[in-house]
Amino acid sequence: MNMTPKPDTQPQYDRAFDALLQALRAGKLRSGTYFSMPNLVEELGFPIAAIREATKRAEQQSLLKILPKRGITVMDAGPEFTRHCMDMRATLDKEGARRLLARGPVQGLDALRDSHQQMLTRAQQNMTPLLPPQAITVDLSLHDALAAGLENPLLVQCYAENRNRIAVIQNSRPLLQDRIVPAMQEHLSIIAALQAGDTQKTIAAIDLHLVQTLRWWGL
Repeated sequence: MNMTPKPDTQPQYDRAFDALLQALRAGKLRSGTYFSMPNLVEELGFPIAAIREATKRAEQQSLLKILPKRGITVMDAGPEFTRHCMDMRATLDKEGARRLLARGPVQGLDALRDSHQQMLTRAQQNMTPLLPPQAITVDLSLHDALAAGLENPLLVQCYAENRNRIAVIQNSRPLLQDRIVPAMQEHLSIIAALQAGDTQKTIAAIDLHLVQTLRWWGL
C-alpha cells in the first residue's frame, strides 16, 4: 500500500485565509487591534503574498480594514456594528425557520433540545471556566440549523460571513457564565416553537432572543 501523503491541493491563499479566519475566531486577532503585514506573516505562517490576498478577502467581509502600506486593523465591534450583525443573524434565523416549517416537521430538533437542556442543567448546577466556550458551541448549533433551512447558497454564505463577524464580537464581548442560563432557556423556547410547528411563536422567540442578547451587552 502506498503510504505517501497526498499533497495539499488547496491554493496557498485559500489556506492563508482559513488561518486568518481561525485566528479571528480564536481571538488571536482581536477587535480594534492593529497588525502589520510582517506581524501577520509571523502569526499565520504564510508568505506575504498569500497574506495580502487573505486580508483582501477578509476586508470584503468587513472582518478587517486594510491600511495601505501599513497593515490592517481588525473590525471594531462597536455598538452600532454589533447591532447590525445581530439583527442580520436574527433576520436570517427567522427566514430559515419560516422555510423549515413550510416544508413540514423539522428534523433533528430532539438532539438540539437535548444538547441545550444538558448545557442548561450544567450551568444551573456547576459553573466552570470551561462552560462559556462549550455553551457557544451549543448556542451556534441552533443558529447553524436555522441557516441550513434557508437552502439558498447565497443566503447561507451571508450567514457564514456574518457568523465570522459575530465570533470577533464575542471575543470582545465574551459570553459570561451568568448569561448561559437565560440564553439556553431562550433557545429552548425557539426549539419548542419549532417542534410545535408554530411559525409566529418561533419568530417571536427569535426576536426576544435578539432583544435579550443586546440588552445583556448593554446595547
